[in-house]
Amino acid sequence: MSRIVSASIGAQNTFTDAMKVSGPFDVSISGTFSGTVTVQRSYDNSTWKDVENFTAPIECYGFQPEIAWCRIGIKTGAYTNGTAVVSLAGNSGIDYTPTR
Repeated sequence: MSRIVSASIGAQNTFTDAMKVSGPFDVSISGTFSGTVTVQRSYDNSTWKDVENFTAPIECYGFQPEIAWCRIGIKTGAYTNGTAVVSLAGNSGIDYTPTR
């Protein structure tokens, strides 16, 4: 099942809702902003690790080989000004690991 989480971010320490992801996912960042947008991953929906950072609008994709929670936003201390419109889109928790 495909799912999208998105947010318009104009402050530090602001993220989209977390969503379960497995396999390919899309990253979309637009808007006029100054700061660093970070994609984060968690295996327990509590402890977050940075996966990738962006400082400009971009359309790209990633791949999450195992089921994990992902979110995108701006961390504390990483916002200067403007509004970043961010989203993640992907398959919600579908395990693509081959079985034997």
